[in-house]
Amino acid sequence: MSDAITLDISSRDTLGKSVKRLRREGIVPAVIHDHGKQSLHIQAEFQSIVKVYQAAGKNHPVELVLDGKKYTTLIRSATFDPRKNSLTHVVFNAVSANQKVEASVPVTPKFAEDNDATPAERSGLIVLTQLNEVEVKALPKDLPNELFYDAEKLVVVGDQITVADLQVPANVVVETDLDHVLATVFEPSALAAANDDAGGDAEPEDAAVVDSEHESGATEGTQEDEIRPGGKEQKESKDQGQNPEKK
Repeated sequence: MSDAITLDISSRDTLGKSVKRLRREGIVPAVIHDHGKQSLHIQAEFQSIVKVYQAAGKNHPVELVLDGKKYTTLIRSATFDPRKNSLTHVVFNAVSANQKVEASVPVTPKFAEDNDATPAERSGLIVLTQLNEVEVKALPKDLPNELFYDAEKLVVVGDQITVADLQVPANVVVETDLDHVLATVFEPSALAAANDDAGGDAEPEDAAVVDSEHESGATEGTQEDEIRPGGKEQKESKDQGQNPEKK
């Protein structure tokens, strides 16, 4: 169960290119989208909003406090200055405490006590992770910080963990296909052969093909986001994220 993280914010009248001045003063511009209502332009002190972003990610409720009024939100997207790798803009989505929401939740392997690797890895095999997060639906207060799977089940070549193997609380619904593979065990030689065939860009499926061949004995062969609630989500990347107010 998630306890809301609180952030004090203030209203923002500075828009467009003028937000550069705010950033120089240690202020990060942000916006709240609220179910089709007019978006609220807000701002917060740099260190405070960075700590909240690091703690909340996209699946932990953030309680924004504006002039005594509280907004329960989830972080929808964030953009960074690619040169300084500093947070420059955040988009929050207001959510209802009594309405289920969708969020991306990280998946994490769970090892036996005193272990930090799977049985397969401890015996010299390779485990490739094919999915790092899943989509879930739950009330904001019930959104998990992460979901675990039993990594001790990864023992021999071909062993797999799927979304269906995740340990999910009863009040959380996983939206991602339950058959989607999270992690697979491969023979190192098969993975190396697949990499050679793919010019160093092998995917897990390529390694699986090589594994199969070996087993059979076969030979190898924007600003818009500020204005329009629910607009297209910005890609969050320090190299590719584009701040809708950074011109």
